[in-house]
Amino acid sequence: MTKTITLDAYYLGLDRKTASFNRGVGHEVRHTLGARLSRPIAEGNPGWDFDDEALWQFGSFGSANIRAWTVASETGYRFTTAPLKPRFSAKADISSGDDPRTNTLGTFNPLFPKGNYFGVLATAGPGPINFIDVHPRVEATLPRGGVTVSVDWIFQWAGEFARRSVFRSWISDYPGGEKVMRASSDTVRARKYAGQANRHLWFQADYGIFTPGNSSERVSQAAT
Repeated sequence: MTKTITLDAYYLGLDRKTASFNRGVGHEVRHTLGARLSRPIAEGNPGWDFDDEALWQFGSFGSANIRAWTVASETGYRFTTAPLKPRFSAKADISSGDDPRTNTLGTFNPLFPKGNYFGVLATAGPGPINFIDVHPRVEATLPRGGVTVSVDWIFQWAGEFARRSVFRSWISDYPGGEKVMRASSDTVRARKYAGQANRHLWFQADYGIFTPGNSSERVSQAAT
């Protein structure tokens, strides 16, 4: 689009002979259409950056249709002329879940997510499924060695919270079963230290604290 703003569009197809969801096991054929609008983090002059992405999924699961979606965004501002070049940013993400009373599977499939999808701790299962999260972050660059230090707070919700929200018609049961999943407000506080020693060596150290909400506690009790 411009020298600093890029737009990407893509398609992903998935065909699984045996796929498992809360409503059962069946043949899953899922098509994903996605678009991403981004602007890189400022390096010279102070400025805004953003990374916004939306995906729509459709297809079939057994005899049911598939209609699922997700929206993810990150917006930040970096003060490149200030000491430590601090960057303040916030992420916000939401994805759909399923309502087993219908003949449409609404669970968003993140396809092949990394384990620590929402931060340095893998606390939320297989990526963004029936999920809402808000993720503020502060990052600074140390004067020597190119080492960056960041502090994150991740607030995440699932289950009944989603059904009581304005997105009620699109988000329903969280994987794990309604009887054990309830309103959740989990919090993750994390610190990250990273640096580029040379062009061949990169190092990173992470530290995080997870404070579970009601849903995580109930699932843990049910599992035992």
